[in-house]
Amino acid sequence: MSKKRRTFTPEFKLQCVLDLISGRKRPVQIIREHNISDSLLARWRQQFTENAVVIFQPEQKRNNTADTRIAELERLVGQLTLELSASKKLYGYFDSR
Repeated sequence: MSKKRRTFTPEFKLQCVLDLISGRKRPVQIIREHNISDSLLARWRQQFTENAVVIFQPEQKRNNTADTRIAELERLVGQLTLELSASKKLYGYFDSR
């Protein structure tokens, strides 16, 4: 019988990382209290530090980043649609011969 994977809420992860960063609890305490691995706690801390910069960015810049990503994905969808259409036409040409 396999173990069911536990899922943790973002709030729980944040609380663990804040306890760790603030020094309220040592890493060993957090690991034992919540029965998590040290690598998991380290990964949460790394994700927190990498994404913490976003909090201090102006709201407009956050939106621009998302808008840029959306525009890039829309461009890619358009390109793939064009390629698919060309492939269908080419297939139809060779299929009729």
